Formats: sequence, C-alpha cells, structure tokens
Amino acid sequence: MVTKYDIFEVVYKHQAPIKPIEVTRMLNKYSSEYKNIYRILNELVKDNFLIKKESRFKINRSEKTELLYQLIYYCTHNGINYNFLLDKNLAEFIYETLKKEEFQQKDIKVTPKIFKKYTEILDKYSLILISSKKPLKARIFDNTLTNNLLVYFGFKKKPRRKFTINYLNEIEKELSLYKRLRKKNEAGYQRIVNEFEIYFVQHSLSLEGNPITLPDTIRILKDEVIPGDLKNEDVEEVKNYQIAILKMLKDAQKENLLTKESILEYHRLAMIHKPKIAGQIRDKSVHIKGNPNFKTAKASEIRQKLKTLLEKYNKFIKKKKSTIKDIIDFSSYFHNEFQYIHPFEDGNSRITRLLAFHLLHLKGIPMLDIPFGLLDEYLSYTKGSKKRDDKQLFENLQKIILFNLKKINEKLS
Repeated sequence: MVTKYDIFEVVYKHQAPIKPIEVTRMLNKYSSEYKNIYRILNELVKDNFLIKKESRFKINRSEKTELLYQLIYYCTHNGINYNFLLDKNLAEFIYETLKKEEFQQKDIKVTPKIFKKYTEILDKYSLILISSKKPLKARIFDNTLTNNLLVYFGFKKKPRRKFTINYLNEIEKELSLYKRLRKKNEAGYQRIVNEFEIYFVQHSLSLEGNPITLPDTIRILKDEVIPGDLKNEDVEEVKNYQIAILKMLKDAQKENLLTKESILEYHRLAMIHKPKIAGQIRDKSVHIKGNPNFKTAKASEIRQKLKTLLEKYNKFIKKKKSTIKDIIDFSSYFHNEFQYIHPFEDGNSRITRLLAFHLLHLKGIPMLDIPFGLLDEYLSYTKGSKKRDDKQLFENLQKIILFNLKKINEKLS
C-alpha cells in the first residue's frame, strides 16, 4: 500500500509542480487508488511538507523536508525500506537503547511484541549487533542514519558515553560453532560467501565515494544487468573490485600468504579501469581527500616500510598459537599501518580492507563484510580519523567479526 513517504519522494524528485494523477502514474498505481493518493497529498500540505497551488502540488522547502528526503535517499541507496524506519516510536526506541552499552527487553518500556518487531527491523538492516538471543542482548549502532532519524523526529541526542567493549569470549564461542557448522555444510558456506561479497563490494566502495546503490550493485554483479543511468567508470569499479575480492578469497582458501607481488596483483585487478596506476607503487605524494590530518608515508619510504610490514606479517602468521585477541590486535595494526604507507596513487583503502580480510581468513576467522550500521564507526577509526588509533579499531573489529560470525552461523543453522 502506498505511504505518505512514497508520495513525498515522488513529488520531491519531480521538482516541478505535479498533479495527483501524475503522482498516481509515477507510483505505478491503478486509478482506483487516486482518491487515497489525493487525500495523502493534502495531508502532506497540512503537515507543511508540500504546497498546493490550484490543482498541483510541490515541495515546501524547509530543513525538515530536506532532512526527510535525505533519510529516504540514504535508505533507498542502501537497500533499506524507509517505511519501516520512519516511525517515531521506533526512533524513541533507538533513542533509549543508545544510552546503554547493551540492552535487553527489561531495559525498554515496550511490549514484548513491539520489542521483537523493532529489534527484527534493526537487525534486518544491520543496525544492531545481537550478542545473545536467550536472553536477547543487543547493542545499537550509532551512525548517520540513526542520528538523522532522531533529529527528524525531534529527539535531542545526548552525548553518548564511550563504552569499552570486550566481545572476545563471544567471538570464541561463535567461532567454535562456525567451525562445526561449516564442516557439515561447506556448500552452504560458499553460498553465504557469494551473498556477502556483493554486500562488501558496495559497502567498501561507498566509503570511497562510488555512488552505485546496493540494489544496483546486486543487479550488476548477481543478475548481470547494467542500469542505463550509471556511469561506465563507476560500474567498472564495482566489477573490478569484485574480481579482486574473489581472487583474495581463493588465495586465502589455499592458504597463500600475502606477498608484495600478490598485493600489487590485487590492486591491479581492483583498479584495472585506471591502467596507468593499476598495480603500480606510487612515486608522488598523496593525501586523504577531506582529511588533511591523515598522514601518509613519503613515496621514498614506501618500499622499505612495506617490506618491514610484510616481515612482521610473516612472523605473526607463522606463530603456531595465537589468541583471538592477538589476531584482532595484529589485524588492527596491519590495517592502519598499510593505510598509513598508502603505497598506491588511488585505491589504497579498498585494498587495505581486502588485505585485512585475507589476514583474518588465514587465521580462521571468516570476515566477509563490514555491516552497514558499522561503516561510519569503522571510517572514523581509519582514514576518517584525525590521528591513528589502533585501539579503537581493535574494538570496532570485534563488533564486525562477531556480527559476521552471528550471521554466518544463523544461515548455516
């Protein structure tokens, strides 16, 4: 059934004043729904989202209408049904849960039915981490989407406390379960890998400014359909990154160690749409766009620093016994050190993530995606950070790893 948010989006995107019958057609609705659509258009006028002049409707430009469209656009871009999220009661639920490190049903004043409904919506769109199901314990992710949702519904967000987290025991338990489940169902695991890697392509490239949405990424990589309104370079970037990821996963499965040559090959595959720099170590200075505080190595330092990093990597990989803490700790260091070295003219961050995933796979941890709800946090501790903080990334990786394990185990079960 058509909603006021569906109608608002059509009018906003149309820009020029529009008749109700045109809205009906653009929503692909039958003429029998015209009266309902006309009624909702008038309600949007009463709520100051639209202006009515004669028989046409247009957007009433204001901070609130702009924020509403941003929310709708952000949801659509990331494959989220905005009609589920644009709910003031859900926003209040998020507001209350954000105050807590982890929350349970007893902490929130809603009925069990509503509690279940809201946690399922948030879980569906990777906006919470459910660390335990019986009793249900969950942690809400603090990001741009949840923050804007609170602002839109008038919640003045209080500064959130910095919670130090430790999910190492939970990761250990889920990892043991994963190993048992995968042993019984390798084919099922490979299907999960095929599903997750498409999400990772879109999530990773969205951090680099690629505008292609999650639904379109799925169409390109799974259905092999290229939407006509996309730029060729953006499409090639998506397809090439998938090729590099698949190569990485294959190498990790064969337990091939990272080398300078394999790193250059991953970069070549991911950046083949830029042949002049693909697989080539840079010989000029570079900087992180939008973050002048992020320091990168001088071009003259790259080869020696990369050699030193790979020596530390080989020493770590060859250790016979490594705890979960050791693995995540070294992964955090390796990630941030490689990103600091920044060996390429472009494409460094996407390769950094790919290499960190390879490292974790070699150590038996199935890292397949960075969930949507943690992308902002991850970015703030990596190339978006004013100063390097391996400790914060260590905590972020715990959540990402546990999220991956939980989702994989649910699907394998």
